[in-house]
Amino acid sequence: MCKNDSVSQVQVQRLYKLIIYGRWLIVGLLWISIGFLSIWSLRGEIALWLKHFTWVSVHYALAYNKLASFGLSLCLGTTTAILVWQSRHILWGISPEEQKRLEQQVRQINHQGQTHPLWKWVIPDNSH
Repeated sequence: MCKNDSVSQVQVQRLYKLIIYGRWLIVGLLWISIGFLSIWSLRGEIALWLKHFTWVSVHYALAYNKLASFGLSLCLGTTTAILVWQSRHILWGISPEEQKRLEQQVRQINHQGQTHPLWKWVIPDNSH
């Protein structure tokens, strides 16, 4: 029974790592797509900032380029949220509620079996 619990904890840790990697993948894709396009649309203003930087010029550039402002805000907000989420787990550990949710997800993956998309990453291969 104890061995089964440790295997379950290994599976929970694997699922947790996948969640972390997935979140950072989403952030990376956001920055590569929306972040890049937002910065590209501000390239004229950025050139002006490099010559004569003032906070007023930043304010007006973002105020008159709403789409770029929204894109950068989305990228920065998502990045900040994931940094805070992961930092909280590093400093204080995973909360009991989240631990229970992860265990429930592992049970769901085990129940569904090899047809679950995360099966091969979460469930260790015992054929060796």
